[in-house]
Amino acid sequence: MKRLLLIATPLLLLLTACNKQPIVRPPVDESEWLRKERGIVVASDFGCTSFVIETNRGYALLRMWGGSAPFMGTTLYGNFSSWGVKTVYNRTEGYLMTVDVQDYWLSYWQAMDGMAWNCGGMFPGKANNGSTLGVDSTSTSSK
Repeated sequence: MKRLLLIATPLLLLLTACNKQPIVRPPVDESEWLRKERGIVVASDFGCTSFVIETNRGYALLRMWGGSAPFMGTTLYGNFSSWGVKTVYNRTEGYLMTVDVQDYWLSYWQAMDGMAWNCGGMFPGKANNGSTLGVDSTSTSSK
């Protein structure tokens, strides 16, 4: 009985001390952010902090600071037309995040190349169709 009490008491204290608190983020003034440049995430990888957004002026290559990259289709607002660390508004999820704009005003393929470079190999997005470059599977060689 004493052993049961010695085991049950700390366990009971541990379980009663744990409670789940929701993450409370400060409110964001959307009217200020919606006047800035809009970008839609078009390439994102779970294992990499870099991602690509499409803006009115082309594509931009961004890297997350403290967190994981947003999902494809996420709408962001901020200044994407200059280099550097910036705070942007993630309107899809409703919070502010810090990103590093590494390059901007790129073509789609330039942005995908930058993503592949930052993620350490061929990015598994639309730029990689799985085929071997330089090999035509329809041609046959005859001797």
